[in-house]
Amino acid sequence: MDFLGVPRTSAPALPLDTYTFFVHVLPAFLAFYVVAVLVILPGTRTLRIALLPLIVFLAFHAAIFVDFSCGNPQRAYLNAGFGFVMFCVLMRTLEWTFLKDPLRRRAGPVPLIGVFIDALDLVFNVRGVGWNWSKGLRFPPDTRPTSRVWFAVYVLLSAVFHSFICGILHTAMQALAPQAFTAVGEATIFDNTLPPLMRYTRSSIISTFTLLAIYAVIQMNYDIGTFIGVTIFQQDPAQWPPVFNEPWKSTSLHDFWTYRWHQLMRRSFITLGGWPLEFLFGRVGYVLGSYLASGILHSVLMAALSWNIEWWCMPLSFGMMAVAVIIEHAFMQMTGRRVGGWIGRVWTAVWLLMWGNMMVDRFARAGLLEASRVFGNAAQAKEIVEHWVTVMDGRLRAYAS
Repeated sequence: MDFLGVPRTSAPALPLDTYTFFVHVLPAFLAFYVVAVLVILPGTRTLRIALLPLIVFLAFHAAIFVDFSCGNPQRAYLNAGFGFVMFCVLMRTLEWTFLKDPLRRRAGPVPLIGVFIDALDLVFNVRGVGWNWSKGLRFPPDTRPTSRVWFAVYVLLSAVFHSFICGILHTAMQALAPQAFTAVGEATIFDNTLPPLMRYTRSSIISTFTLLAIYAVIQMNYDIGTFIGVTIFQQDPAQWPPVFNEPWKSTSLHDFWTYRWHQLMRRSFITLGGWPLEFLFGRVGYVLGSYLASGILHSVLMAALSWNIEWWCMPLSFGMMAVAVIIEHAFMQMTGRRVGGWIGRVWTAVWLLMWGNMMVDRFARAGLLEASRVFGNAAQAKEIVEHWVTVMDGRLRAYAS
């Protein structure tokens, strides 16, 4: 990346302050909003195409050269989060740029003020709830209270609960694998002093904790967004359908990735990866392209922490998820039965852990686990968690010897 003038450091050059926010960050969001307004209006495709290079530059510049951590390694996760947001801005901008028909969420003519309100909703409504482009997307069943007041109380308590769970899991990971919380490039979830079987057993436990922590973080943030939307902006709770559908009950990789795991970026992955490769290779290309797009997004997430990463890792890992989904489809075509039952649960868990070990280890090498120490503060039961994790680790090591 030297030819682009991009620094190979984990901290960009400009610390976040009032000046850098208004000069380097805000323009990217304003340009994104302008495109959201234009994609609602008919006859604006040429203008959207003309604005695309500017938005790409603004988003890339903000993601690379603004340091949200202000030089504090404990806050490096802020850079990763902002890099993720800017990449999502680029993906959605690319999708909107080339659309021929306007996006709609209401029938009939839309007044000018309605266009600006709809554009604001479009910016934050990544699943397209209520929009014409989200037809066919399945949302998980909603078992939350129907009363607005109790709904708000429920999501607030859910945010607190998942914050606590995230802290518990973070403490458990840190106790089980302190080597995963060391300097960037040196961290790993593998203990090379152990025999291979026990080494990968421990790393699989760490990977499981990490997956559950990611689930808890996403659910916590979604609950916070839901609470703000329903209480402050007086949105209908139906505009915030559940984001997960009990992913631990998955009976196949297809079930896990297309229904039970969150679908927040599904549209972008399909648009930028699935549809182009479908044009070339049919359904196989559609599946492979969608998962490769996801892998690229996760590589960008790591690059926001450190440029010294293995760029092939995430596309390979998510590409293998696509291979598994294709295998499941071939199995259904040959046998007439879907992958499922307890065999499907075992198959799903084994495949997720096999490639999940690689993903989590690369996240650790990039410094994501070290940067996530802030979540450890939520664990009020730290001593209890550390005790039982240490006991479990001691028994695993005793068994290995």
